[in-house]
Amino acid sequence: MKYYGHTAFDHSSATRVGILLTNVGTPTTPTVGAVRPYLRQFLGDPRVIEFPRWLWWPILHGIILNTRPKRSAALYGKVWTEEGSPLLVNLQRQGVALANVLAERTGTAIPVAVGMRYGEPSLQEAMRQLDRSGVRRLLVLPLYPQYSATTTATSLDGLFAELQRWRWLPELRTITHYHDHPGYISALANSAEAYWQEHGKAERLLFSFHGIPRSYFEQGDPYFCECQKTARLLAERLQLAPEEYKVSFQSRFGPQEWLKPYTDETLEAWGKAGVRSVQVLAPGFSSDCLETIDELGREGRETFLEAGGEEFGYIPALNDRADHIAALADLVLTHLQGWETIQHLRSEEHYQTIQATQTLGR
Repeated sequence: MKYYGHTAFDHSSATRVGILLTNVGTPTTPTVGAVRPYLRQFLGDPRVIEFPRWLWWPILHGIILNTRPKRSAALYGKVWTEEGSPLLVNLQRQGVALANVLAERTGTAIPVAVGMRYGEPSLQEAMRQLDRSGVRRLLVLPLYPQYSATTTATSLDGLFAELQRWRWLPELRTITHYHDHPGYISALANSAEAYWQEHGKAERLLFSFHGIPRSYFEQGDPYFCECQKTARLLAERLQLAPEEYKVSFQSRFGPQEWLKPYTDETLEAWGKAGVRSVQVLAPGFSSDCLETIDELGREGRETFLEAGGEEFGYIPALNDRADHIAALADLVLTHLQGWETIQHLRSEEHYQTIQATQTLGR
């Protein structure tokens, strides 16, 4: 179905800029009935699972969607809050906070909408919300600091698929990564230092990133390299010695080899080797979610302590920390350069300026 845009557009209005924030997604409730369609959409994405459809489809629909939703729903139930999914709650807070900071810095209201690649609120809903606000210049910021085809690229796929239905396309800019942005690195370092002030510093700090199949990296995905750079810059900022930290990868799925070393195996090895205290930071997650709260905070803790470790700490994701939002605002304003963002300038004022300039030039 074609989307023709809102009908209230006024050609005398100034061109308006808007921001779209997106993240991976979440089921609407921690129930089997909500988790199943979410997993169908997520695991059915050819960017996420690159197996041939003839091979993958029977596995997905015949096995996984009949077994995994129950287990996943139980896990989501452990992290669900009174407000809802932590990932969605944090994304909404990030959107509000970013809009406030941009308004303070520019002196004008810049609409910020949030949409999920999978689940609700959808990218489609967010984009149409911006369109109804009169946005004709759109900056898209997927909240994945390190680029991967499985995250950033598929989010942009969703964006472009929606735009195929639009008659009048907005001017468009996209941010594909910010793994080495100084403000982002500083915010990560500040979060670690704040945690140390309250809990003390552990013997080892583990930087755990979400994994991808190794074959994706071998075919050219830059994700592994960008994770390594983030970790190196962060370790330098925190003045960590090489033996004090390590990079690992979590959340592997299926039988194929993923990026190594694996987070769970690293924690187990450290516990068995006599490392007494460990803290984990997840620089690739802009928001706390199932993978950080449960997989790292609960499963990671159990793995380390059962292997002989004594103290385990999870350093929360940046979420809506003020320094994180400030870094995102810096990133946005850099990418908005050259676009008019002062909303009170109307066409009539522009015409008056042009006429005055022409008069002076005679």
